[in-house]
Amino acid sequence: MESTRDRDSEGRARNARPRDGLGRPLPYGADGVPRQPEGVVRAPGETVAEAQRLLDEGKPFHAHEVFEDAWKSGPSEERELWRGLAQLAVGLTHCARGNVAGGPRLLRRGAGAVEAWAAGAAERRPYGIDLGSVAGWARELAGDVERGGTAVDAAARAPRLRG
Repeated sequence: MESTRDRDSEGRARNARPRDGLGRPLPYGADGVPRQPEGVVRAPGETVAEAQRLLDEGKPFHAHEVFEDAWKSGPSEERELWRGLAQLAVGLTHCARGNVAGGPRLLRRGAGAVEAWAAGAAERRPYGIDLGSVAGWARELAGDVERGGTAVDAAARAPRLRG
């Protein structure tokens, strides 16, 4: 029986459906937002700049993928930093999609992760990222979403990574 699932050249499942700016699948044939290529190795400063550009454009799902590349390809001592930043981007994605329970939970988890990483690191502003301000942004947004009970505009509520 032939599979209808999208597969890459190595046979791994890949969803080739187009997606919107928040990463939601669209019908086949629809115009979507170009996806971030996977597995791109960037210098840390390039990661921060690319993620900020995507956040500013209201594409936190895509920024998450940039942080995920850094998390998977970077030095082991920085993996929790990048993982926490990826969680923050996913949290914003969920808040923009209207997930008023899961979005705030992910924002708080990401805030805790970057703060925990910073507590054990010599560098308090890695690659110019103001981790304290970013964690504060996440907690404030989480509270706003819970109180408001509605989706937020991802671009309007995007964090400033470098203060």
